[in-house]
Amino acid sequence: MHRTDPAAFARRLFAPLPRRYDLLAELLSFGQNGRWRRAMVERIAAAAPESVLDVATGTAGVALLLTDRTAARVVGLDLTEPMLREGAERVRRRGRAPRIRLLVGRAERLPFADASFDALAFTYLLRYVADPAATLRELARVVRPGGTVASLEFMLPANPVWRRCWWLYTRLVLPAAGALFGRGWFEVGRFLGPSISTHYRRHPLEWHRRAWEAAGIEEVGVRTMSLGGGVVMWGRRAQGGRTADKQALPAGGPGGVPPR
Repeated sequence: MHRTDPAAFARRLFAPLPRRYDLLAELLSFGQNGRWRRAMVERIAAAAPESVLDVATGTAGVALLLTDRTAARVVGLDLTEPMLREGAERVRRRGRAPRIRLLVGRAERLPFADASFDALAFTYLLRYVADPAATLRELARVVRPGGTVASLEFMLPANPVWRRCWWLYTRLVLPAAGALFGRGWFEVGRFLGPSISTHYRRHPLEWHRRAWEAAGIEEVGVRTMSLGGGVVMWGRRAQGGRTADKQALPAGGPGGVPPR
């Protein structure tokens, strides 16, 4: 199972897909990925940061959007080199190389000093790390006090009817559509639905909010998108870098059940 080394699994899963990744993201999000990204970026743009770290940047889609909406310098970080190579080409074509720097790295061990950035964004990340709570603490570490943190993740629709439609889409339609583009896409399409379901069974949305607060992020906001298919979260790094008591945060999902 990928849980033994989520980062290695993610690297293997996405390495074959960089040229079609944005199309893949639209398919996986019911065509809503662009709208979700803009909603996340607007939370960061409102603070007018001068420097932003974009974690799990992939092919630099969010990094480019950040340079559209702010005057910030952006560092994009991802663990998959083929994705970053495609991102670098997109950055070059858009003439944004002076403002966007792309690096290979892992969210769990960021190669930056404390309080290095005015803001931080991360996208579709926490299902691919072994310890989401520890990763959130590491992300918060590199944001200056008062800086903005914002994220975008897939979500499970709360409405039973929409959840059933979502289940059919992710279990049947996505793998079938992926098969038309090749084995790599089929694997992603087959993986996504069970991955999201498992993640939120272990870490419900309320767990995420509490994990952000435990990482030292205040004023946490949550907006579910597109009938619950996606969720944007945002908050502000606590002044003085305060971190909440980790004992207040359960190790896993409901009742503090550790991940299997």
